[in-house]
Amino acid sequence: MRYVEIIFRLAGSLGLFLYGMKVMSDGIQQAAGDRMQRVLSFMTGNRLAGVLTGLGITAIIQSSSATTVMVVSLVNAGLLTLTQSIGVIMGANIGTTVTAWIVSLVGFSLNISTLAVPAVGIGFALKMISRKTRNLGEVLLGLGLLFLGLDFLTKSMPILGAGAFDFVGAFSNPGLISTRFLGTAVGLVITLLVHSSSAATAIVLTMTYNGVIEFPFAAAMILGANIGTTIDAAMAAIGTKTTAKQAALVHILFNVIGTVLALIFFPYLIALVDLITPGERIEAGLTTHLAMFHTVFNTINTLIFLPFVKPFAALVTFLIKGDAQAPGPYKLKYLSGSIQNTPEFNILRAEKEIRDMAGIASSMFTQFKAALENLDADRAFVLVEDLKKKENLADEMQEELTRFLIECSSYSLNQRSERHVTQLLRVIAELEDMIDDCCGLSIILERGIKKELHFKQKEMEALSPYAGLVEEFLSFVQAHLGSLFSETERLHAEELEQRIHLFQKKLRKLGRKRIESGESVKTELLFIDIVRRIEKLGNYCYHISKALSPQAQNVS
Repeated sequence: MRYVEIIFRLAGSLGLFLYGMKVMSDGIQQAAGDRMQRVLSFMTGNRLAGVLTGLGITAIIQSSSATTVMVVSLVNAGLLTLTQSIGVIMGANIGTTVTAWIVSLVGFSLNISTLAVPAVGIGFALKMISRKTRNLGEVLLGLGLLFLGLDFLTKSMPILGAGAFDFVGAFSNPGLISTRFLGTAVGLVITLLVHSSSAATAIVLTMTYNGVIEFPFAAAMILGANIGTTIDAAMAAIGTKTTAKQAALVHILFNVIGTVLALIFFPYLIALVDLITPGERIEAGLTTHLAMFHTVFNTINTLIFLPFVKPFAALVTFLIKGDAQAPGPYKLKYLSGSIQNTPEFNILRAEKEIRDMAGIASSMFTQFKAALENLDADRAFVLVEDLKKKENLADEMQEELTRFLIECSSYSLNQRSERHVTQLLRVIAELEDMIDDCCGLSIILERGIKKELHFKQKEMEALSPYAGLVEEFLSFVQAHLGSLFSETERLHAEELEQRIHLFQKKLRKLGRKRIESGESVKTELLFIDIVRRIEKLGNYCYHISKALSPQAQNVS
């Protein structure tokens, strides 16, 4: 019964710690919300920018696993290259050490319950008062729960008894190979079980503070936790593109090779930590030394690998080669860490796919415009078959993207992100209608050719610039998807819509006049129908620009 009690105490304490971490992370992400999306442009800069980005994101969401899963997701979507992802992964390893510092500096130096209980109370009150204070309330509530879990964990450790880990004493000398490898193995197993290196590190710090394990063994456990944290990225890469699998392998190799180097120079690494860390390795000083060990190890590992980003990318590209895959149904998988979700970055993935969908619409109209200028029965038949395939793909994309965005909205999002998801769903619907009409245009054109309805040279000369104007509008919208339209861009979209509308009226008038002058009614009706359908494409473009305007974002 005693051991059952110990297991339940430890499981409950750890569960409270992990839940507090999740609540705090969700609150911070909601507060940051759409601002987090702006880091992508910074992330795609040089390798140092990538490291700083990975460090910053992980420090915010308190999970290197969630960050690396997000990186795998962005690489899979084509928003990050493999080379760019390496710097972010390196930075994530440094950012994850923030948890160790928080636990070390606050968790064992102050009366945690004195701070945690008021934080839970105030946080809950702020969360319930209004939407404006909800995010801050969740951050405080999560922080309070995190430290309550840590407090319970600290008080549960002595119950294990002084002799529970006596076998570790034989492996506590930093000079012994057995200390390094056994500690690394234990840390690896714990991290795989709890799916969080931050939680595993908190466990190690607590055990060390309570004298359950010695410092060298604890340091080796932290190295093991560094390997264990790669499990989420590896699982997220299952079923993804080759580049995403390569990014996951980068994380694994980076952490494994770094840990092997640290194990080789283990005594010297501990000596360096002792040299630069103030205070002795006693009581609270033990945890400070461990936090410093965690930071020093990951920082040195990053400094060693940073100059070799390109060779590292070449290595994983060699190890995982791209395989030609048979085309299958379009699928979009929501990727997240085991503990923390990153819905904001999944919305970024959706935006990229929506841009691709807009690209399909744009390419379809360009193909139609080319066929219109060189009317030919065989060419029209090939055009219809090709556009039907693209229409089927667009139907699959609409279904998957709609499901994906609804899944994103099921997680915690701030108000602006919730509105943005709603607007993206509207954009998807407009694009799908646009693609249907592009396919419809090709079918109408093919029927007209089969019936030998041929446009006069004057009509073609009038129709070509009109189609070119719509083609310009399509390209303009595609280029600006994924960001709000500025006031200048909104006015430009409005101008294009008005020009298309005026052009449409002029062309329809031309068609009616030709009917009145005795030209073929069927030919001119076909001409007017094509003109009308082309204008609808311009309307779809204008609706999308309105949906992504600042005014639409500010609607409550």
